[in-house]
Amino acid sequence: MPMIDALWPEGALTSEAEARLVKELSDILIKAEGYDPADPIAQSVTVFHLHRPAAVFVGGERFNAARYRIIPSAPEGQYTDEIRSKLVRDVTEAVARAESRPFEEVAPRVWVFPTEIPDGQWGSRGAIWTLPAIHAMLAGASERSAGEERLARRRREKARITLGAALDAVSSAPN
Repeated sequence: MPMIDALWPEGALTSEAEARLVKELSDILIKAEGYDPADPIAQSVTVFHLHRPAAVFVGGERFNAARYRIIPSAPEGQYTDEIRSKLVRDVTEAVARAESRPFEEVAPRVWVFPTEIPDGQWGSRGAIWTLPAIHAMLAGASERSAGEERLARRRREKARITLGAALDAVSSAPN
């Protein structure tokens, strides 16, 4: 159940370019979560919220060039470091294409915040959805275990990070 919150000002793009960008960003997120963008079920549960800031300020001054803030949200376990990096690159490239400008010119104005929602806190359709249940809905009931494996992998990654930080803290503490 991919969800995207995007912020950019009215008139940043032509209506045609904006429609293409919204579709492309939706497909990028579906693919980043490991599903087929052509799948009608994946398309039907992918929600894109476009927010229009009245103004954008940089350093307290009104900034005239469009700035983009893209916040793709996914259930915990869907992203790896590699997927997050690719997602940021793909989103930035899509914005550059929408503006018909070089990547290097657009990249400083595009902020992407891939966000994972902790398992058991994704609510939709009047219920809580876990990653295994979401994966079963999108990839088929026989693939539920793949969702369980993704969630377990992510939790192992988080545990390694926490353990590493704890060991660093203990080893650098004064005797």
